[in-house]
Amino acid sequence: MLIVKIGGGTGIGIEPTVADLTDLIHAGRKVVLVHGASGETNLLAERLGKPPRFVTSVSGIESRYTDRETLEIFEMAYCGKGNKALVEAFQTRGVNAVGLSGLDGRIFEGKRKDTITILEGGKRKVLRGDYTGKVERVNVGLLTLLLDHGYLPVLCPPAASYEGEAVNVDGDTAAAMLAAALKAHEFVMLSNVPGLLRDLKDPASLIGRIPAKAIEDFMPIAQGRMKRKLMAAAIALEGGVTRVILADANVAHPIVSALEGRGTVIE
Repeated sequence: MLIVKIGGGTGIGIEPTVADLTDLIHAGRKVVLVHGASGETNLLAERLGKPPRFVTSVSGIESRYTDRETLEIFEMAYCGKGNKALVEAFQTRGVNAVGLSGLDGRIFEGKRKDTITILEGGKRKVLRGDYTGKVERVNVGLLTLLLDHGYLPVLCPPAASYEGEAVNVDGDTAAAMLAAALKAHEFVMLSNVPGLLRDLKDPASLIGRIPAKAIEDFMPIAQGRMKRKLMAAAIALEGGVTRVILADANVAHPIVSALEGRGTVIE
């Protein structure tokens, strides 16, 4: 079992990943793809007159503040354009893809945090009316049914709260929880950088190998979204996944390259 997470930031192309996964699936590999759509969400939010607001938690993690209106824009981008673009790309290559969100069938489930504490201008502030959460449980029944009948599940946030509400969750963490729940051997996270870099401006500063027990030692090096990816890697490995690879989505064969060890390999 292989779990792949492809980021949705601006400048990430889907075609190389779709082509690689198509070949693997036709060769008999079972795969679940999780995707983001953050770039499309930002564009759509601007067009609709609701610019994105990013906040920093007291632990230093940046996230999107998601009130109800923002959640609806998020769903348009993720469950609509982002998800269906991938499904269409696979269908044109003969892969019977099924697009789902974590809300469908409660695949991703967790507690909604309707208030969050942030740091703004050096001060703590409590924001209310938030629709974010953390995936605490993965219900694999629907996915197993699809996989056993030859379908490719293509998943995205939101998740379901325990009360059934849609909640914005981190896609990397959700994918990591999924990898553990499906007992995946490998978990690949693709983004617009080659992996964990010591210097973001220098691709040659790539850190090629990290022992699982040393992930925390590399947190100070990680910047921006890469912190969440390292946290997700730790979750997957603790859940029984053998190998996690952080790799570049914008190379000719991103999945094959990652599985051959090009990127940051954590095991």
